[in-house]
Amino acid sequence: MSSGGWTWWIGLRYLRAKRDNRFVSFIAGISMAGIALGVMTLVTVLSVMNGFERDLRQRILDVVAHATLEGESGRLDDWRDAMRRTRDQPGVVGVAPFVEGRGMLVAGERSAAVELRAVLPEEERAVSALHRHLSGRGLADLEPGAWRILVGRGLAEKLGVGIGDAVQVVIAQGNVTPAGVSPRMRRFTVAGFIDAGMYEYDQGLSLMHLGDAQKLYRLGDAVTGLRFALADAGSAPRRIRELALGLGGGYLVSDWTRRHGNFFRSIQVTKSIMFVVLSLVVAVAAFNIVSTLVMVVQEKRADIAILRTLGGSPRDMLRIFATQGAVIGVAGTAAGVALGLLVAGNITVIVHWIERLAGVTLVDPQVYFIAELPADVRAGDVALVAGTALLLGIAATLFPALRAAATQPAEALRHEV
Repeated sequence: MSSGGWTWWIGLRYLRAKRDNRFVSFIAGISMAGIALGVMTLVTVLSVMNGFERDLRQRILDVVAHATLEGESGRLDDWRDAMRRTRDQPGVVGVAPFVEGRGMLVAGERSAAVELRAVLPEEERAVSALHRHLSGRGLADLEPGAWRILVGRGLAEKLGVGIGDAVQVVIAQGNVTPAGVSPRMRRFTVAGFIDAGMYEYDQGLSLMHLGDAQKLYRLGDAVTGLRFALADAGSAPRRIRELALGLGGGYLVSDWTRRHGNFFRSIQVTKSIMFVVLSLVVAVAAFNIVSTLVMVVQEKRADIAILRTLGGSPRDMLRIFATQGAVIGVAGTAAGVALGLLVAGNITVIVHWIERLAGVTLVDPQVYFIAELPADVRAGDVALVAGTALLLGIAATLFPALRAAATQPAEALRHEV
């Protein structure tokens, strides 16, 4: 048997304690279970946070365009020519004009600030999936000259209005009258609700037809800008700049990552913090490996001395005890990854079972705007967790293994009776 073979065999044999001393095996099992628990928790938590990030990204991209191009003065007069020149560019899926501004909705004695967005229904479907989150006839209710408006469901509840009710749209642009300057306003009819599942839009967004907004804002044939849908949403910052330069420059550009980047940065920061905190669970289990191997080295001092006198080198002793720590680390990590994947894949079922058992609601749709706990298992995260656990497990073997390798045969046998 080669040197590597017999050291491996002895290292595995030392993990199986004798009948009169099972304490070492018990501590080894605790260490393995601790690593498995830490890895399982990390895989599950990171997968759930990835699921939140994925759902949040999808909800945002359902409502907003990937990128926007606006005129420097807040209006774009040659928008039809810009649409024609950019629509067939590589990577552009859709282009639609829009008018956007801030205003106020007034219903009786109630009022609320709102983001007013005007679209062309037939073009808007090409740049967003907002039509999937509208009640009633949706965008079909927006007809030029009909003065209809779609409001966020939460906003409608705040104003106390329903479909068919009238609201006053008030904008900051004023009308000059003999009594002074008064804000411009127009009566609209609520035609439906926006139910995007995000507070920002359900509480503060309203839609109207592009033609009605042009009259309200007195833009003539101009619009605020163009909204773009791209084949690769991640390339929006670079692609929209290229499109603006291709039109000759002189435009204001923006994209979804610029407007909503704080959401995703906060998720990444939280993921990093959770990874560090939960890695401490694995680190505690790794300390158990140290104590386990120290006890094994102390118990096997006579065996080490005999092996050394039979020709075993310090490196062989190092391999024997490193094998034990590696087996504990690998087995614990493998079990943790398997359990983590199982839990992450069935997290919704598990959460519902806990809710029924405890009689509580862990995921309230009224608070989180989701009915189920999302999970998105990513191979990179699993590999990072497994690699960290293995690294900690291997590092924990160094001190006991080096101590075993430094054992002097004569010194060890002298204290044996």
